[in-house]
Amino acid sequence: MRMETTVKVTPRLGKVLKERGMTQVKLSELTGIAQGNISRFDKLESHKDTHTVLISRALGISIEDLFEIELGQTEENHQS
Repeated sequence: MRMETTVKVTPRLGKVLKERGMTQVKLSELTGIAQGNISRFDKLESHKDTHTVLISRALGISIEDLFEIELGQTEENHQS
């Protein structure tokens, strides 16, 4: 048996915006990203690299701070 690392990534943009009292519309104005794209980002439907960078810079946080990242391990059972 070998251990396999699992990664679960969940956007936390909504939480960050709420903490700052900021709306998706305001973030859209700051970044030039359409509000619909920001909504899809927060729903884990779409993460364009350029959007991720623009959002993190507009908010003054690291890219990693835009996500909750959970690392885990599962056993992988291979039969020969």
